[in-house]
Amino acid sequence: MRLSVPGPRSLAGQLFAMQAVLIAVVVAGYALFSYVSDRSQAEEAATRQARAVARSVADSPSVLAATRTDDPSAELQPYALKVMRDTEVDFITIMDPRGIRWTHPDPQQIGQTFQGHTEKALRGQTFTETYTGTLGPSVRAVTPIQDGPRVVGLVSAGIRVEEITQRVQDQLTALLGVAAGALVLGAVGTYVINARLRRHTHGMNASELSRMHDYHQAALHAVREGLLMLDGQYRVALINDGGRELLGVAGDVVGRSVAELGLPAPLTGALLASEPRVDEVHLTASRVLVINTSPVSGGERRGTVVTLRDVTELQSLMGELDSERGFTQALRSQAHEAANRLHTVVSLIELGRAEEAVEFATAELELAQALTDQVVAAVSEPVLAALLLGKTAQANERGVELMVSEESSLDDGLLPESLPARDLVTILGNLIDNAVDAAQGSVRARVTVAAYTRTSDATPELVLRVSDTGPGVDPEHAEAVFQRGFSTKPAGPGGRGLGLALVRQTSQRHGGSLTVTEADGGGAEFEVRLPLREPGTAAEGVPAEVPAARGAGGDA
Repeated sequence: MRLSVPGPRSLAGQLFAMQAVLIAVVVAGYALFSYVSDRSQAEEAATRQARAVARSVADSPSVLAATRTDDPSAELQPYALKVMRDTEVDFITIMDPRGIRWTHPDPQQIGQTFQGHTEKALRGQTFTETYTGTLGPSVRAVTPIQDGPRVVGLVSAGIRVEEITQRVQDQLTALLGVAAGALVLGAVGTYVINARLRRHTHGMNASELSRMHDYHQAALHAVREGLLMLDGQYRVALINDGGRELLGVAGDVVGRSVAELGLPAPLTGALLASEPRVDEVHLTASRVLVINTSPVSGGERRGTVVTLRDVTELQSLMGELDSERGFTQALRSQAHEAANRLHTVVSLIELGRAEEAVEFATAELELAQALTDQVVAAVSEPVLAALLLGKTAQANERGVELMVSEESSLDDGLLPESLPARDLVTILGNLIDNAVDAAQGSVRARVTVAAYTRTSDATPELVLRVSDTGPGVDPEHAEAVFQRGFSTKPAGPGGRGLGLALVRQTSQRHGGSLTVTEADGGGAEFEVRLPLREPGTAAEGVPAEVPAARGAGGDA
C-alpha cells in the first residue's frame, strides 16, 4: 500500500488553519481564565455571605435572649433553620462559649462539640476559614454573641465547598456555550474570508506565489517591448525597462498619473481612454509607437494593461516601400509613354518622313534632359535629386506639374553627417506627397519645391519649402494639421494623418521647425528650417543615433 504525501496547502488553507487554531486557543484560554476567576469570585461571595449571615444572627436580640434561657436549643433551632432557608446557606450553628452546639442542620449533632476553630471569636473577633466539618469541606464564618463586653455564645454560618463548585460549574456551562458559539462564528467568518482569498490567489500556496512573483519580475525586465500597467485611477502601477525607454520617461513614475508624464496629447488620450485600443500608431519626440490597451475588469474597472512596440524602423521601411511602388508605377507609365513615342518614330520612318522622325525624337530627348538638368543644377545632392526626379514623374502621372524653384541651390557634400539624407527624404517626400494630393484637380495644378541654405543668427540652416495650388489650410487648423490622425482626406487602408506628424517629429529631432502659411498664388506653403550642425552633434536632449522615422505616403 502506497502512502501519498499531501502537497502544501494553499495560502488560503494555511491562513484558515492558523486562524482556526488561534481562535480555539484564545477561546480556551478565555474559558480557563474565566473559570479560575469565577471560582475565586464565587468563594469570595460565599465568604461574604456567610460572614453577613453569621453577624446578622449574632446581633439578633432574640438570639441573645435565648442564650439566657435554660434550654437555648428549643428557641434557637427553629430560628436557625428558618434563617438557613431564607439566606441559602448550608448550615448555621449557634453554640456556647465552650463550643457545645445549640443548633445544627442535623438534630443528632446538637449537644456535640463544634468542629472548627473558635479562639479568635472568643476574643471578640469575627473571622472566616475553610474547614472540613460534619457536612464536609465548607467556607464558614465564626463570630461572637456578646452581652456587653462578655462573650455569651458563638455563631458559625457556612456554605459547603461542593455547593460553591456547583455554582461555578453552572456558570462554566454557560461560558462554554458562549465560547462554542464564538468559536463557530469565528470559524465561519474565517472560512468565508479565506474562501475569497483562495479565489484571488487561485488556490496557490506561498511558495508558488513567491515563485510566480520572481518569474513576473524576470519576464518584465527580459521583454524588450514596452509594458505599462495603470490602476483604476489611471496612475502608473507598473512599467518595465522597455516601457521607460520607449516613452522616454525617467525616475520613479510609479504612482503618478499618465497625464503627468509629459507625453504627447494624442498618446495621453489613448492611454486615458476607457475603451480598448488595437494597433494604434502614435508619435513621441523620437519614435513611432504602436500601442494596444486592454482594460482589466473583474466586476469593476481595476485598471488598464498597455503594450508598446517600436515601429520606427518598420515605418521607415514602409515609407521606402511606398516610394519604390510609386517609382515602379511611374516607370511603368514612362515605359508605356516611351513605347508610344517609339512607335511614332518608327511609323514616321516607315512613311518616309525620316527628318520629322529625327526632330520628334530629338525634342523628346531634349525635354527629358532639360528636366534632369534643371533638377541636378538646382540640387546636386544625389539622394534629394533622385527623390525630386521620381516625384516629378509621379506628379506628372497625376496631372500635377512639379517645379524646382530657381532659388534652390544645394551642393553635394554640404549636408553634415548629423543630418542624414534619409531624414531629408522623410521630410521632403511627405511634404511633396501632401502638396500633390492637395493640388490635384485644381486649375493649373502645380507644386513648387525650394531647397537652399542660408545663415540666420550666425547659424547656417537648411530651408526646404513646398507650396501648392490647392485649397490651402484653414488658419484654425494651422496647428492641428501636424497632429497624428488629422486629415482632410478619406482614410485609406493604412490610415491617414501620419505624414505631417512624421515631418514635424523629424524636424524637431534635429532642432528644426515646421510652419505652414498661405502661398502667394493661393494654396498652402510648408517650410522646414534645419540647423546645419557639425558632424557628431545633435539636437538638445535627442541622441544622434536615434533612427529617423520615414514615410513617403503621409497625409495632412
